[in-house]
Amino acid sequence: MVTTRTLDVPGAHLSYEARDSGPVLVLTGAPMNAAHFAPLADALADEYTVVTHDPRGISGSTLDDPTQDSTPELRADDIAAILDDIGADSADVFGSSGGAVTGLALVARHPARVRTLVAHEPPVLEVLPDAAERRAEMDDIVETFHREGLGPAFGKFMTVSGMEPAAGPPPGEPSAQDQADGARFLAHELRGTANYLPDIKALTAARPRVLIAIGTTSGPLLTHRTSTALAARLGTHPVEFPGGHGGFMEAPGEFAGVLRKVLGG
Repeated sequence: MVTTRTLDVPGAHLSYEARDSGPVLVLTGAPMNAAHFAPLADALADEYTVVTHDPRGISGSTLDDPTQDSTPELRADDIAAILDDIGADSADVFGSSGGAVTGLALVARHPARVRTLVAHEPPVLEVLPDAAERRAEMDDIVETFHREGLGPAFGKFMTVSGMEPAAGPPPGEPSAQDQADGARFLAHELRGTANYLPDIKALTAARPRVLIAIGTTSGPLLTHRTSTALAARLGTHPVEFPGGHGGFMEAPGEFAGVLRKVLGG
């Protein structure tokens, strides 16, 4: 059974879903919304109370001030508020991409709320030796968006990230919501997420357990570099998950099996 709720927090109105059957597991992305995680949530709902949500400013989670930037710290506070709303003292957290950065901020700001964090391919550029160059590329993407629009900016984003457009015919015109979410990401979320500096001391504390994850086919991606570099800073090795950056969407059943094993370790 899926329950959908709206939660008012300072400056935002958060839309989230819960599939109720056991200990709480939060699945979070940025800018990916709850729908992107639905197949994975369904595959895990027999064992966990799986919480998915639209990050602030994305899809159903609206803002009082649409010009407010989205930061990992704000999104971490939002997850803590959702846990309060469902009456959960703590949760396991799986975050992917910008959601992995949200998870890192959640551990730093609210460590008692997290049992295990699995941070899947966090794009934390500041841990790289060429961080200044990578930061300049992100600035150029944002400036391209403001100057030329969504399409050219996303083209640059895909190139810089190491991603290639999918083979075959175009999937069709993006919906108005997709375009709004894309614009929100480029104008108000990309910089704050990519420029986040992880708190290594907080991440290496005894609690919670923090695992960095990478996809088995993510070798060419910038997030493979950032994940590997962050794991080295933490004195660990990345845990491999099926697929690439979107492995949880590509093979949700197989991905869920690995996540279960990781959380049970």
